[in-house]
Amino acid sequence: MPKITKRFVEAITPDSEKTLIFWDTEIKGFGVVVLPSGRRTYCVQYRNTVHIKKRLKVGVHGQLTTEEARVLAKKLLGRVAHGEDLAENAKQIRTLSTITELAQDYIERHGQKKRAKSLEGDRNILKNIIIPTIGSFKVKTITRRDVETLHLRLEETPYQANRALALLSKMFSLAVSWGWREDNPAQGIERFQEEKRDRWLNDEEMQRLFSVLDQYSGHLTAYVFKFLLLTGARKGEALQATWDQFDLEKGVWTKPSHLTKQKKREHLPISDKTLEILHTLKKINPKNSPYLFPGKISGQPLKEIKTFWKTILKKANLENVRIHDLRHTHASHLVSNGLSLSIVGKLLGHTQASTTQRYAHLADEPLRQAADFFGNKVNNLTSRDT
Repeated sequence: MPKITKRFVEAITPDSEKTLIFWDTEIKGFGVVVLPSGRRTYCVQYRNTVHIKKRLKVGVHGQLTTEEARVLAKKLLGRVAHGEDLAENAKQIRTLSTITELAQDYIERHGQKKRAKSLEGDRNILKNIIIPTIGSFKVKTITRRDVETLHLRLEETPYQANRALALLSKMFSLAVSWGWREDNPAQGIERFQEEKRDRWLNDEEMQRLFSVLDQYSGHLTAYVFKFLLLTGARKGEALQATWDQFDLEKGVWTKPSHLTKQKKREHLPISDKTLEILHTLKKINPKNSPYLFPGKISGQPLKEIKTFWKTILKKANLENVRIHDLRHTHASHLVSNGLSLSIVGKLLGHTQASTTQRYAHLADEPLRQAADFFGNKVNNLTSRDT
């Protein structure tokens, strides 16, 4: 390992999947931790008097220089040499830490385990709800009533209220495991009832949508929406999809575990219509990118599609339709045309039957048609005798 210098630290390329750590050749126990986000944090590592390995944060690169970090590391390791347990002292200080400080540790330590979109949602809740409301509260002294009060203030937006409560519960659960407090004050608080969004396109609306999309035969993003509707895939799965995941001869899309919400590999049969779109994409992919939907930057996928979606909705005269509703449309039409919830759940990659259950009411129509069919048959038979 080289000596840790400003040039060395800033030249490190972060790994998108794991945390990196580098140790200094001159000061034993002095190192720099590089998170997937690119954040670089100086630290010291040592063994206490009972030979338990401990690690302590020195500071964040950019907030202090490399040389300042080296000086601090020497001082801290000097205190260790005199028998002081730095991490234990820091732990005692943290019992007086604020919710804001807990939030920072949550993002740094737990955030890297989450999907990018989910982490972005957490950041927004922290920034707009939790920090402005209870950010200055002490982690050790905050009460269940404090958390209930925050939750009740958001009664008019139940979905947002419940997400904030869930995030707080996770943060306090981590605080307990870190020894910051002994219980979780957010645990057991009743969530608000949420109205599930139930918007999907009927036959006539789908015709209008495809008619408009067909007008943009040379526009890559138009094929994204067709692909989402035909496969029922999530937006992130489609935009991150690469050609090596597809067997065009067998008509199968193998989604890798890192791409799916459940972190499990999925094998999805794809329709002839979807294959037709994939073959078209092959022809209009001048960059020869590994992605189905390459972005403007070489080697990266397409990212911004919301603006074009608004254009499509306006031209197709469709209102109140999100991109994610294409997934709901795919599932709803399958269920309403007689496919079982179990089959639809497998196509959508649901691991829990309760997730697919939201479409259960649509299964009534084919059952009703079957009942009416037999009722009409009996009616025709009996009417002959009169």
